[in-house]
Amino acid sequence: MLWEVAITDLLTTSAVEIFKMIKFLLSTTLLIHWTMIDSKLVNAEDVESPPVSQPGQGAYLSGELIFPLEGRQTPQCHASTIVETSNGIVAAWFGGEHEKNPDVGIWVSRNDGQGWSTPVEVVDGSEGEKQEYACWNPVLFQPKDGPLMLFYKVGLDPRQWWGMLITSSDEGRTWTKPRRLGTNSALPKENQNLLGPVKNKPIQLANGEILCPSSTENEGWKVHFELTKDLGKTWEVIGPIHDASKYNAIQPSILTYPEQRMQVLCRSQEGMIVQSWSDDNGKTWGPVTATELPNPNSGTDAVTLADGRQLLVYNHTQKRGDFPAGRTMLNVAISQNGKNWTPVLTLEKERGEFSYPAVIQTRDGLVHITYTWMRQSVKHVVLDPAKINQHD
Repeated sequence: MLWEVAITDLLTTSAVEIFKMIKFLLSTTLLIHWTMIDSKLVNAEDVESPPVSQPGQGAYLSGELIFPLEGRQTPQCHASTIVETSNGIVAAWFGGEHEKNPDVGIWVSRNDGQGWSTPVEVVDGSEGEKQEYACWNPVLFQPKDGPLMLFYKVGLDPRQWWGMLITSSDEGRTWTKPRRLGTNSALPKENQNLLGPVKNKPIQLANGEILCPSSTENEGWKVHFELTKDLGKTWEVIGPIHDASKYNAIQPSILTYPEQRMQVLCRSQEGMIVQSWSDDNGKTWGPVTATELPNPNSGTDAVTLADGRQLLVYNHTQKRGDFPAGRTMLNVAISQNGKNWTPVLTLEKERGEFSYPAVIQTRDGLVHITYTWMRQSVKHVVLDPAKINQHD
């Protein structure tokens, strides 16, 4: 019926309108699962996703909600982060009535091997001003020498927010008073607030400097980095590394390789995960280009494993189309070189939202993942990467 109406309309429509109509028809019928990547098409269905994994099956060791749905502290939660300390692991997320609501604060739970502690709100968006603001996107990081760091954002929205930092000297039990990270003239004129790591964890370089993957959403979506040599007291901005003319990208994850090479994988508006490479330990970056992986405009995270492989957690879907689409399926992929990726696990595949993963590898070699579960809880999954065979 849609095509019949279109054909009738074509007979009485100008050439410009015909072009617009054809473009619309293609986008709504033929290209639902397809995304143009440079000169080639990438299909979210080109690579068949593995069946949904179950705890105790293969590399999937365990999976649990950090806090139960019944009696949960907030109606909604999102954007979790996870870190290893000397006494276990710590997770954080933002929670409140709903995203952007002024009651949204940062919540923390600890796991010392005996299960997850009851979540506690460690900070909210109030700053002694007339208006209260929502908190956003916490990022935990444990430097080699220094307190546990918890970065987060405060503000009306990502175009106006600013970066904050609190620290803990007792593995997340108590926290310092919040402080702003400051401003930097290298950032967009509309918002020059430093953000620290915008969603995903920093890395600490051999010289002790902390390189934070970041991004802005003011003049297009652009990736940059914020570098601190003194645990967040002062900052240097690297980038932005692109002008958003081809790809609108945010929320990078940093992967490392021998000989000071780095790669970032980023969320984009263009329907695929995009990347950039550095050959000098993150001082300068090459062009932003497409990967072979789809992205439904949703956050991802990745980690370089101790054995040199790269592990990515992401939604292997397009934004719209038949199920699974959007944030209804969450996957794990492995790569030897950061260029050729193999989906090896499906963590979730059902109607709802499973999104915004965070991933780390702990000292025992296991991989820990947290992610948003239906916006109602945070799920914690443990994998054994030694049991992941990307040729399966």
